[in-house]
Parts: sequence; structure tokens; C-alpha cells
Amino acid sequence: MAKNRQPILRRCKTLGLSPAVLGYSKETHRNPKQSRRKQSEYGMQLAEKQKVKFIYGVLEKQFRSYYEKADRKPGITGEILLQELERRLDNVVFRMGYANTRREARQLVVHGHFTVNGRRVDIPSYQVKPGEVVAVCEKSRASVKFKTLLEQNGKNPCPKWIEKAADAFEGKIVAMPARDDIDYEVAEHLIVELYSK
Repeated sequence: MAKNRQPILRRCKTLGLSPAVLGYSKETHRNPKQSRRKQSEYGMQLAEKQKVKFIYGVLEKQFRSYYEKADRKPGITGEILLQELERRLDNVVFRMGYANTRREARQLVVHGHFTVNGRRVDIPSYQVKPGEVVAVCEKSRASVKFKTLLEQNGKNPCPKWIEKAADAFEGKIVAMPARDDIDYEVAEHLIVELYSK
């Protein structure tokens, strides 16, 4: 399986992202380089695509398939693309506060710590739907990791499309994620322009 092994802080600096978006509390203390070169239109489009791919931990082939799926659906393609990425199981686990980063959430899902509607799912790209209940497995609930995450859970509120009690090991998807629920700056129309050339 292909993996992106680039240093997180360096990549965040290059893409102009805050590490907090990815769940990291670290900050880079290096001065950002002031580039005098004007960025081309293609450069801006490519940077937006790379930013979104990096945030969700998706590589090019999978990201392209998400775009094609969003393009086939009726509606605004850019918003549907972000909606598809938000509905990934590893992202939902991160949003519910069961992991500090999306990478950690992906690992926990692969190791089989979560169920969807009572059935164990170990595929990070699984698309959750409204009405489904995502829960921590019974065996995993006793672990120190999940107990400490549950204690810290009040600090990170869930988005409005996920319904979850503060002291619960499960949450329900009540709606599809909206564009307002995206907590980082992204110009998704640039990604659509890049792929529609």
C-alpha cells in the first residue's frame, strides 16, 4: 500500500496550512519564505488539490475517483467532493474525537476498533450514511487509550452532522456534511477547474 511519508510540519508550511487542521498541536517556528514569484493559475489549482489530499490522507488515484464520483452527482461538484471526503470513516472517527489526528484515526480503523451499525468495519474509506451509528468495539472500550480520549472529548466538539453524547462510545450520523462544516479554508472551485481541463 502506498503511503505519504513527508514531514508533516514542512508540508503544512509549503501548503500554507495550520498543523491544528490536521490535529497536531505543534507549530513551526521557521520564518516562511517570501516568494516574489507570482504563482500561475495552474500552480494555485494544484496547491488547492494537494492541500485537500494532504488533509484527508488520500493519494492521487483515490482522490481522482472521488472527483469523478462527485462530478456524476447532480449539484455543485466541489461541495460534493468535500462531502464525500468528510464522510470517510477515518475522518468521522477523527471528527468524533476518538483520535487526535486523521492518521491515527486511519490506523485505529484498520486495526478494527470501530463498528458501523454493530458490524466491525476496518476500511478507512468506508462512506458513512445518515442514520448509521459509529461506535467503539466492546473490547476496545476498556483500553486506556479510549478512556483518556473520552475524558478529553469535551474539548473538541462534534460537527452538527454528527450526534454524540460527551461520555458515549458511539455517535450517530444525523445528516450529510454541509459546506459550512468544513473548518479549514479551501477553494474547491480551483480543484474542479484543474480536473475539468
